[in-house]
Amino acid sequence: MRQGKKRIRFLAAVLLACLSLSACAPAKANQEKDRNISGELTYESSMELLYAEKFSVDYYTEGFSLITINGSDRYLLIPEGESCPADLAEDVVPLYQPLDRIYLVASAVMDMFISMDALDTVRFTGTKAESWYLDEAKKAVESGEILYAGNYSAPDYEQILAEGCDLAIENTMVYHTPEVKEQLEKFGIPVMVDYSSYETEPLGRTEWVKLYGLIAGREEEAAAAFDAQQEAFAAIGDAENTGKTVAFFYITSNGKVNVRNTSDYLPKMIELAGGNYVFSDLNEEEGSASSTVTMQMEEFYAAAREADYIIYNSTIDGELTSVEDLLGKSELLENFKAVREENVYCTTRNLYQSSMELGTLIADIHGMLTGEEEGLTYLYRLK
Repeated sequence: MRQGKKRIRFLAAVLLACLSLSACAPAKANQEKDRNISGELTYESSMELLYAEKFSVDYYTEGFSLITINGSDRYLLIPEGESCPADLAEDVVPLYQPLDRIYLVASAVMDMFISMDALDTVRFTGTKAESWYLDEAKKAVESGEILYAGNYSAPDYEQILAEGCDLAIENTMVYHTPEVKEQLEKFGIPVMVDYSSYETEPLGRTEWVKLYGLIAGREEEAAAAFDAQQEAFAAIGDAENTGKTVAFFYITSNGKVNVRNTSDYLPKMIELAGGNYVFSDLNEEEGSASSTVTMQMEEFYAAAREADYIIYNSTIDGELTSVEDLLGKSELLENFKAVREENVYCTTRNLYQSSMELGTLIADIHGMLTGEEEGLTYLYRLK
């Protein structure tokens, strides 16, 4: 009987291995085919990525690089002085270096450009001076070194064209106004959409600095900026689990609650800090692309009312000054354990723009969980 069971397990293992090999082979073939973008270019190697999954870079002869965003959008980075291959695949958008007149609409990317000293490559922004919380960006817009050229839904096309623009970096909000993307491309301005906030690993989001370093011609500086964040994460390490539960959310204008998908990078930061995210399996179905989930207040109440800590995300509608401000958004919150025990926190509004400070945020959450609140940077307690 035992020999029969062993034989069944052996045959099952062989079958599984065969299925795995047959499934992998076509994928590899497709990958090689995708890299064959021109008869004039020969693939050499790929950028080493440790965490990021939403972009890739393939290197070719003569300094050409193929950038792929979110598995579909492709761009060929063409070195200064080189020409675009005549037989370039139709779906690949050519980008001619130097790229030094960028229209940077994705505000979370600005901190990456600052970290690698590449603000001189940004000519336009989609954020007004008074809305910047990064000092370097704010000063650059105030001085005119960077020009405000309208937001994602209403660019100032006339100004952008008059000044000259070689690349627009948008966030995914541009898909809500597809005519904007189409119009920019019609004017000959390539559009690249940033997916860094869709990474599931905190350092995956940070690793996008390598892509922008390649685009801006600051590869060494970008690598140094990423290494610094890696060291910051290593210094924190995997904190001992405190057993404390944490809810991270904000309330929309229509009274619904927006929370993070369980696989999002922010719940993983809570875990790294020693906490447990209250939604252990939220929106985990395969193929879900969204980093957030919106639910009714009653559903949020049922899941999070016994959370030890709640953190209100102020990056959308502004910082709160008191618990009363929070209760004004929903009376149900008064019954939360964290409210009764005065463990209510709010993020500072500059959190979203500070994309290269995720290690600091993990340290803040750890300080919140352990009562070591002195020196918190991106969190503060509501009283």
